[in-house]
Amino acid sequence: MKYYIISGEASGDLHGSNLMKALQKQDVNAEFRFWGGDLMQSVGGTLVKHYKALAFMGFSEVIMNLRTIAKNLSFCKSDIANYNPDVIIFIDYPGFNLRIAKWAKHKQFKTHYYISPQIWAWKEGRIKAIKRDVDAMYVILPFEKAFYEDKHNYPVHFVGHPLIDAISSRTQVDEFEFRATHGLSEKPIIALLPGSRKQEITKMLSVMLSVVDDYPNYQFVIAGAPSQDFSFYQTFIKQSNVHFISNKTYDLLSLSTAALVTSGTATLETALFKVPQVVCYKGSWVSYQIGKRVVNLDYISLVNLILDKEAVTELIQNDFNKKRLKKELDIILDDYERTKFFINYYELEKKLGGKGASQNTAQLIFDAIKDND
Repeated sequence: MKYYIISGEASGDLHGSNLMKALQKQDVNAEFRFWGGDLMQSVGGTLVKHYKALAFMGFSEVIMNLRTIAKNLSFCKSDIANYNPDVIIFIDYPGFNLRIAKWAKHKQFKTHYYISPQIWAWKEGRIKAIKRDVDAMYVILPFEKAFYEDKHNYPVHFVGHPLIDAISSRTQVDEFEFRATHGLSEKPIIALLPGSRKQEITKMLSVMLSVVDDYPNYQFVIAGAPSQDFSFYQTFIKQSNVHFISNKTYDLLSLSTAALVTSGTATLETALFKVPQVVCYKGSWVSYQIGKRVVNLDYISLVNLILDKEAVTELIQNDFNKKRLKKELDIILDDYERTKFFINYYELEKKLGGKGASQNTAQLIFDAIKDND
């Protein structure tokens, strides 16, 4: 069968690649055409557009790029029509994907959505479009099933979280070799995860690096995003005790003592590696002012949302400053305080379910399409 997959971010590229591998096991004749990245391309098929050309962060940034987004929407529709797939699989990226889903449903394509838009956080009104335009929804957070089914009477499949598979399947890193290869000393590592987009890295990294000189007994390592070049990060690095490693975030986290993490999927990844963390967020003034008025959540990190308590500290906007960051970093480096993190992280992993999210989703998609033939 022919699968058209649309993902617009690095995380979607990861989960899309694993879904494609799982679909190949179900369907030996699987053909793929997709919007994604290098990981999806390594599985096979045709890459239509790379997510690097699609990433716009925040309200103001989206408004500035409306013309480009409109062109991408138009091109995507014509590309789908020419390919004529058996199913379209959307991976998160709701601003774009829900618009395509509306068009695709009208054109009678099968529409399946893997990794739900976070409509439980904001834009809950999108439920009307989802119920109308999406044939099947596969959710990865345990509270999402109740949100959809109990609150909105829309049946969904809870398939587990794909990060558990991605992390458990990775090859164990050799610590001595890793440190030697990347010029790291024997000092404990504090990982810095400033995000993947230029806008957020610019706002996050300088503040993260402001505490470096206060911790001479540690070394700080920036986890470089695959979508950005070292030359971009280089402009922020002033201290000798700061290192940069690109596209090795999981290896880095597996060896880290603590982490400063930009809010997003990375907070959950850090937790699954059992690394105590401080969650950080700072957006543009306009984006933040709009966001705090429309987002109806007690927390911004997935760790706290899933556990429904403040298991990790969140430093948001003005609270994200050198003084507060140092205070919270001192806490997560304290042996007694660290024990609390490990207890909460094990509880988190239980709530996420076991392995097999990609396999579960592939099986459900393949069975649904096969039954409709």
